[in-house]
Amino acid sequence: MASFLSRARPAANRSFGYRISWWIARAAIWFVAGSLALTVLYKFVPVPVTLTMVMDPNGFDKSWTPLSRIDRTMVDAVIAGEDAKFCSHNGFDTEAIEKAIERNARSNRLRGGSTISQQTAKNVFLWQGTGWTRYARKGLEVWFTFLIENIWGKRRIMEVYLNVAETGVGTYGVEAGAQRYFKHSAAQLNRIEAARIAAALPAPKRREVVDPAGFTRRHGNTIAKRSGVVRNEALDACVYQ
Repeated sequence: MASFLSRARPAANRSFGYRISWWIARAAIWFVAGSLALTVLYKFVPVPVTLTMVMDPNGFDKSWTPLSRIDRTMVDAVIAGEDAKFCSHNGFDTEAIEKAIERNARSNRLRGGSTISQQTAKNVFLWQGTGWTRYARKGLEVWFTFLIENIWGKRRIMEVYLNVAETGVGTYGVEAGAQRYFKHSAAQLNRIEAARIAAALPAPKRREVVDPAGFTRRHGNTIAKRSGVVRNEALDACVYQ
């Protein structure tokens, strides 16, 4: 009897391990298939809502606007302020990531080196926040960044980013931001207005867009100057090819 049980237990263990592996493999296949399908869908269809919008305690105001109806100054401003290498990297700016790691090693305050592509992947498919879930999110962010870079392309990434980025308390997208702050559409943004929206993007709940002061004002002025460089040096060419 003892001999029979000793033979049966390893078989049972192998069976349990096989079932666990089978379920993990099945979940992985479904995840890959689902994420691919959703990414392909959003290449053509406006992103209706994001998890960040749904979880915003202030509610959300948004207005999807095609890139053709957003002034080019806004594109130049976010490239100048957020990701100067947007048109030349493959979704990841390794130099910026290395610098962020070095800064974080010297400080308790975490700072990222995320590109516009990474921010778009996070905003559309994932969640915000810190804590241990941040590390799981970062892993998924790499996957979705790879997908949108290869399926959407730069122009679509920029279009989606400018429509889902938080531009103020309960405000998402540059169209809603332009209407809120300047009382006109994103198609009419001038360089200073676009730069002020871009300056507030990293902390839209804390930074003022209208009549900003201190760092936000200085940062906005810097972005406005750099926007001219972006245009003159065709650093936005991948968006307008």
